Amino acid sequence: MAKNSVTSVPAADSETAHAHFQSEFAFETDCADVYEAMKAGDPGFVLVDARGPVQFATGHVPGAVNIPHGKMIESKMAVYPKDTLFVVYCDGPHCNGASRAALRLSSLGRPVKKMAGGLHGWQLDGYSLEHGE
Repeated sequence: MAKNSVTSVPAADSETAHAHFQSEFAFETDCADVYEAMKAGDPGFVLVDARGPVQFATGHVPGAVNIPHGKMIESKMAVYPKDTLFVVYCDGPHCNGASRAALRLSSLGRPVKKMAGGLHGWQLDGYSLEHGE
């Protein structure tokens, strides 16, 4: 077998791999699933754009609310019931704003998932943006 950076570390056994990949769904969702849920009208979560207000106004996912990750504090989040699921996103894979938002929300005891791909993934999937506040 060829030795390279892919093969030099053996793959996990099937049971471990299954548990790992299954657990990813507890932490992330994708743009298509968010789109379908938002289209239904009552998605069962609050979609949060974790970028700043200027970036939000230039274009965001329709139906998203803007709560910059640095502003996620208990008093600001108190308007949402404690069991509210939040789905957070930022610009895309090159941005860690969604991870920062997920960390803040989880530290406040809030259920949270990231939308994989962020705004970049949303647009790559062909979905439109909303503009303004």
